[in-house]
Amino acid sequence: MSRKNYPVTPDGRYFVSKERLWRCTDPQLDDSDRRAAIKALMQARRAVMNAQTADAEKLARAEVDAAKRKLGERGPVWWEDGSPDEGGRHPENSSYADWWANLGDAVRALGEGRDA
Repeated sequence: MSRKNYPVTPDGRYFVSKERLWRCTDPQLDDSDRRAAIKALMQARRAVMNAQTADAEKLARAEVDAAKRKLGERGPVWWEDGSPDEGGRHPENSSYADWWANLGDAVRALGEGRDA
């Protein structure tokens, strides 16, 4: 999977894809833990795709969730200033509205899923 240059909020907490804020990986994770969690995530995503039964898919989805929690992308937020999790919101409907409005059209297009 190739990594796109999605817009990232100034505080590094979120990136924008398909017009939604998605929580970034916890930057405080050490490299070996991050790599292990990413490997587990990729294996779990393949298991979801290859699941032959509903039970197998349910188990694989639980493994995806566990890996994303280890990465800090789900579950309790990894920052400590008391700011709420705004994941899943459109940037215009969040505390990042001014930042989003001031991005150039080409950068905003990357977060909207359009060609720049």
